[in-house]
Amino acid sequence: MEKKPQTPNGSPRPQRGAGKNDGKEQHRINNQIRAREVRLVGDNVEQGVYSLQEALRIADEQELDLIEISPNAEPPVCKILDYQKYLYQQKKKQKEQKAKAAKVVVKEIRFGPQTDEHDYNFKLKHAVEFLKEGAKVKAYVFFKGRSILFKEQGEVLLLRFVNDLEEYGKAENMPVLEGKRMIIMITPKKK
Repeated sequence: MEKKPQTPNGSPRPQRGAGKNDGKEQHRINNQIRAREVRLVGDNVEQGVYSLQEALRIADEQELDLIEISPNAEPPVCKILDYQKYLYQQKKKQKEQKAKAAKVVVKEIRFGPQTDEHDYNFKLKHAVEFLKEGAKVKAYVFFKGRSILFKEQGEVLLLRFVNDLEEYGKAENMPVLEGKRMIIMITPKKK
């Protein structure tokens, strides 16, 4: 017969907080906490250091869970909350942080080593729009066949391109030759 966890007054402790996350819980709760003393924080409790039994008793009185928030602190930091509600709030926070994380958009602009003036201006206009939108621009010169002999022309073209975009963005590095492509990345200027 399995012995049920008990509260300080001897009555069986209900295992709240159990549910979908059994087996892969991120935090220790209730009787899983191993420390002798814990530091309680939160709105619904007087903050301070308590013995584990006292903290469990306080959680039990409020019909909530004792959750170990910071196990590496000395003594471990705990909160008294409903565990499922706490997990829900954590997931919600993570989702919000993910949404706020800047999504970097990279737009590519391709040149040939002997791009004429009209094409150059057309692509320059597009690059200005991309940088104004906040996207990075990856400009590259593609060398076909024997056109690799015009590496210098490609480099001059990319440096001119960066120079013409100076007002809207700045180059992350100098043009780099990767296989048959000479590439340069341009980052938009912060407003």
